[in-house]
Amino acid sequence: MRRNQRTIKNAFEVGGAGLHSGVEARVRIVPADADSGVVFIRSDLGEAPEIPASYRYIVDNPRRTTLKNEEAEVHTVEHLCSALAGIGIDNLRVEISGSEMPGLDGSALPWLELIQKAGIVEQKSVRKRLDLHEPIAVTLGDSFITAVPHDGDGLSLAYTLDFPGKTSQYVAFDVSPETFRDKIAPARTFCFAEEVEELQKRGLGKGSTRENTIVVGGPSEGAPPLRFPDELARHKTLDLLGDLFLLGADLNAKVVATKSGHAANRKLVGKLLDLMEAEEMAGTLPSPTGMDIKEILNLLPHRYPFLLIDRVIELEGYRRAVGIKNVTINEPFFQGHWPGQPIMPGVMILEAMAQLAGLLLLRRLENTGKLAVLWSIDEVKLRRAVVPGDQLRIEIEATKVRSRMGQGAAIAKVGPHKVAEALLTFTLVDAT
Repeated sequence: MRRNQRTIKNAFEVGGAGLHSGVEARVRIVPADADSGVVFIRSDLGEAPEIPASYRYIVDNPRRTTLKNEEAEVHTVEHLCSALAGIGIDNLRVEISGSEMPGLDGSALPWLELIQKAGIVEQKSVRKRLDLHEPIAVTLGDSFITAVPHDGDGLSLAYTLDFPGKTSQYVAFDVSPETFRDKIAPARTFCFAEEVEELQKRGLGKGSTRENTIVVGGPSEGAPPLRFPDELARHKTLDLLGDLFLLGADLNAKVVATKSGHAANRKLVGKLLDLMEAEEMAGTLPSPTGMDIKEILNLLPHRYPFLLIDRVIELEGYRRAVGIKNVTINEPFFQGHWPGQPIMPGVMILEAMAQLAGLLLLRRLENTGKLAVLWSIDEVKLRRAVVPGDQLRIEIEATKVRSRMGQGAAIAKVGPHKVAEALLTFTLVDAT
């Protein structure tokens, strides 16, 4: 069943050392508008750069989930994201004064308790949901994850942890706020005693303590007792749920994982995202934030033959837009541009990108008395030919919006293939 999006009622703050860096950071979490998603803000950096909690911003880092936007990074987001997934929170602004989230007690429970104390507010927009209709499998070394259609409603997770000669554990849960709170959220992170020295040499685990990290095979004297006999497998389930949150949609599926970690989790989320995008393109996964041609005409001044956006399939607040351009042989430019072998001119692809960017900015500026005028196009790359019959999927991400300037990173794809990308800069001028 689809649900409405949710945010928190009151802002809250918490601080602590990062599990890996050991560096103290202060986090302030505030409510956010519907359809804006969860966004991390590096308050310690100039211009306070924003990093969306999205698969598109994941970068590869060992033993943790890291998000990066240009030069700004935030590490170890999986425990907070797991709490958000477990209790169903979709829109937040997370202001952080450092590069790594506080480790707290090494689980998701403190985040869950802080969120519950802040209160939860239901919003009017519907949460996007992906109902899996076909199996998906990923493998990475000796790890594998399978996601299959769910006979019930919601997300079911099963995890097998197997370290030969050390430990083997299995857990399975139908994820609900109650199950997450009681059976998943309290599980703490862990490592093996023989790993400690090597991890420290790699600059990891500097913030780990006996209270926030289980050391398997280490001395038990002074260490707090396990919270569950199978706490290790439960924490792996916690991490998997946090990584799945970066899909940006609720998932209705059964997910069965064996010996997987963050790298395999990311690979699964990437495949799920490809599937979700294909359903969006086909119109089988409608978004409540989309726009039809009538709504587009109300915002864009362009008309035939220069209107190059047929449909907007998603708007994430004022930050991101996804649009469709159906390329047909009836396009006027095909009459003179290589008519014997019709190829869409690259400048027309860039114009379609600019129009979608304009839609995103105009939507933000419609009540400010300003217009967005294209000022420059940089970092252009045209990668593949676009021909009649193709359907362009155009994505624009607003990277900067100031009083006199707006900037967005744009890509265009046909199916899974990227065909163009560019950085678009607009100047904002008075409408009068």
